[in-house]
Amino acid sequence: MTMSYETILIVVLALPFAGSCLAALLQANARNAEAWLAGAVALISLVLLAASYPRIANGGVIRHTVEWVPELGLYFSLRMDGFAWVLAALITSIGFLVVLYARYYMSPADPVPRFFSFLLAFMGAMLGIVLSGNLIQLVFFWELTSLFSFLLISYWHQTAQARDGARIALIVTSLGGFCLFAGILILGHIVGSYDLDRVLASGATIRSHPLYIPTLVLILIGALTKSAQFPFHFWLPQAMAAPTPVSAYLHSATMVKGGVFLLVRLWPALGGTNEWLWLVGSAGLISFILGAFIALFQQDLKGLLAYSTISHLGLITLLIGLDSPLGQVAAIFHIMNHATFKASLFMAAGIIDHESGTRDLRRLSGLRRFMPITATLAMVAAAAMAGVPLLNGFLSKEMFFAETIETHDNSLLDQALPYIVTMASMFTVAYSLRFIAEVFFGPPPQDLPRTPHEPPFLMRFPAGLLVLACLLVGIVPGLTIGPLLTTALHAVLGDAIPKYSLAVWHGFTPEFLMSLVAISGGIAIYLMLRSYLLVTEGPPLLRHIKGQRIFDRVLVAVSWQFARRLEVLLGTRRLQPQLRLLICAALLVGLAPVFTQGIGSWGMTQTAFDVGFALIWAVGGACALAAAYHGKFHRFAALILVGSAGLVTCVSFVWLSAPDLALTQLVVETVTTVLLLLGLRWLPKRAEKIHAAGSPEPGIRWYQFRDIGIAAAAGGGLGVLAYAVMTRPEPSSIARFFVENAYALGGGTNIVNVILVDFRAFDTFGEITVLGIVALTVYALLRRFRPAAESIPVPEQQHSQDLYDEAQPSRQKGDTLKSAMSVPALMMAMLFPVICATAIFLLLRGHDLPGGGFVAGITMAVAFILQYIARGTAWTEAHLRILPVHWMGAGLLLAACAGAGAWLFERPFLSTSFSYLEVPWIGSVPLASALLFDLGVFALVVGATVLMLIAIAHQTVRSHRAPASRAAPAASPTAEVQ
Repeated sequence: MTMSYETILIVVLALPFAGSCLAALLQANARNAEAWLAGAVALISLVLLAASYPRIANGGVIRHTVEWVPELGLYFSLRMDGFAWVLAALITSIGFLVVLYARYYMSPADPVPRFFSFLLAFMGAMLGIVLSGNLIQLVFFWELTSLFSFLLISYWHQTAQARDGARIALIVTSLGGFCLFAGILILGHIVGSYDLDRVLASGATIRSHPLYIPTLVLILIGALTKSAQFPFHFWLPQAMAAPTPVSAYLHSATMVKGGVFLLVRLWPALGGTNEWLWLVGSAGLISFILGAFIALFQQDLKGLLAYSTISHLGLITLLIGLDSPLGQVAAIFHIMNHATFKASLFMAAGIIDHESGTRDLRRLSGLRRFMPITATLAMVAAAAMAGVPLLNGFLSKEMFFAETIETHDNSLLDQALPYIVTMASMFTVAYSLRFIAEVFFGPPPQDLPRTPHEPPFLMRFPAGLLVLACLLVGIVPGLTIGPLLTTALHAVLGDAIPKYSLAVWHGFTPEFLMSLVAISGGIAIYLMLRSYLLVTEGPPLLRHIKGQRIFDRVLVAVSWQFARRLEVLLGTRRLQPQLRLLICAALLVGLAPVFTQGIGSWGMTQTAFDVGFALIWAVGGACALAAAYHGKFHRFAALILVGSAGLVTCVSFVWLSAPDLALTQLVVETVTTVLLLLGLRWLPKRAEKIHAAGSPEPGIRWYQFRDIGIAAAAGGGLGVLAYAVMTRPEPSSIARFFVENAYALGGGTNIVNVILVDFRAFDTFGEITVLGIVALTVYALLRRFRPAAESIPVPEQQHSQDLYDEAQPSRQKGDTLKSAMSVPALMMAMLFPVICATAIFLLLRGHDLPGGGFVAGITMAVAFILQYIARGTAWTEAHLRILPVHWMGAGLLLAACAGAGAWLFERPFLSTSFSYLEVPWIGSVPLASALLFDLGVFALVVGATVLMLIAIAHQTVRSHRAPASRAAPAASPTAEVQ
């Protein structure tokens, strides 16, 4: 069975993420299994890409589009042309070699499953960038690379260097990603679409638009931060705290290549202007010079290679910024060459560190005697980085020199450019020579942590294969890389590919002379500075100017000083002022149309006055006012009164023929009241002013009148708005659409549920995602919270059951139930199966009758709450494996799969279908695919509610016991962390 090209695209993108999930489930000591899995994923992806090459070899494009939210112009679009194919092939091929290398580099004591899981997810995110046919989708994968690079850089999170490096990388690249997102939104506004093909075809429209410059600047910030270009270059050297396989992958084929990939990809649409020439070209030129200069003075092998990456990426960025077709040719060529020699150099540096125990250039020397094969591979790769003839780096650097000679805008800088880049290339040769001379030549090393020796064959095999590629491309480029380069150029330049030559020898051309000057000048610079380089602690003039230090000061100024002043001005730890600000802001937003457009005619119609309904509302208002008054003295009474007001709201929903809302409000009120009741004990006692008579001071303060006025205005305004909506003429309402189409399009007679799981399923999916995040946040906060010791002893019967089983392990279960459970507690325990059955009933009937996944989930959570109340925390968790996080994960995954299943039938995401199943003796049974989505909602609501309950319940039990030390780690019960 042959696989279509469109299917290949889907599999190539999905396979790394599937492998990542599977790798995370493997045992910690199964290092071989994880390496085999990750290697197989990368290799299969590479084979599939190779199988798709005939389709894109001659300028073809493979596209696969799935509707996501077509009403908003959002599509899940995969697009692979020649340029994307080349980058995807680099990502998968070098990824495979990095996996093989990591198998021998990583220690069995490390959490290897986590490493390979993150690495595969990182691979998938990078493939998502290069294969995206929709710019919004590209930004999504762009941010995923920042997230997974953070996890990889902080892999050894026990070290402060790893944590700091990961934090800096995440902040810088994420902020750049936000700027990119803003730029893409403006770009989509200009073009009228986020489709990549339409954007690339709209270059003239984009360049002539008034928003072109803001769009260009925002997109460039995103690209330059990702590729570590000046002035955002400082994050990349800090990322060297990552394991060397991560560094080799990040610097060669992923992450930093994302920025230059985006620049080349959008060049047809954004290039061709002086703004592009000066902004992109200047950033690239400064990065090229600065990176090469600083790299020469580094004492750490990986630090030297990190700054060399900044320099070479600057070279590529400069070529892109020169804004000519030949510049794009040279840029793409050097992207491919840089990936090969930089990956092999990092692998060699990792081998040196792994086998000798250090990366300090001042301690290393003469290693060619101990590891001659590794030394040979590293020397060839370093020579390719320096641009030595007969190696691939020489060919692309000659193209670079040739392009700098050409006239672009005939400015003074343009005329001086050949001399500037020649001087910068001298430093490239100098640091490459230093890498070779100081590590592999000289006397034998002294006092190394380990005696250096050759690594296992398979550990150096990836570096050897990459070095062989450097040699083959440098000697026979037309046969090796020529077809691939032409394929990539077709995708970027179309039929307007300029004439270029991949010949090894072009004669004594100006660019060849520039190469000779750079090589000889670099050797001279190294020889002159050799003694100084061994004792220096950094580059002269720039030693005290460090990007990280500037970043830290800016971060402190923004996140600490400015935030602290803002907090003093606006912030408060009290809940009431926060609610006051929130309600006032909502009130102003609601009144804004009144101020701008006037009151006018609201179209409200008068309805008959109902005495019974008015009395119900009078009771609810009285409960609310009484709750506000008693909240000053007795929180428990206030909570009961608030619950009573909520019950009045439930009755109102029933009165207005909204049973779904009433049912949901009822169970939410129940659960919320219980959770608040559990948390009341942690609130500080109110300070009451006592009169001489011994009673609290009577009267209402002025600020209470203020709060009553704000509450009345906000509540009254919302009531008037709701009344206007419910009484306006039918033609102006969208309700008729849902009434007429709920069954015809959604297959359900419960209109509310059909709206939630069909018409507005995308909103519901976002809401349950937020609910899961909130539950995890509450758990994370409470697991480190230590309640203060209570001043008033709690009666023993209130918490005896929590400690009963621990104190009486020898008793039988029957004795425990008889002696420790009261009659009400026994009744609550017996209600568990009844409530569970009710929850299932509400779930299954929700599409046609009042019910649904949300109310069913809350109902099921009530069953668990009763078990905690009746039998206590210890017994409940010992006998019921609740696993709330598993419930949440399964629910979110099921909801997503239910939505993605529509793609199999070529329908938009979260589209539903329904039919009837004939069951013997029962008849026609309605079946709707929305039931799967509703089941996901049910599972996530159960998990989120129970997770918050467990966190609160454990704090409540802990508050009954002797207060623990605040420095001690929080307890981690099984049900809490599963």
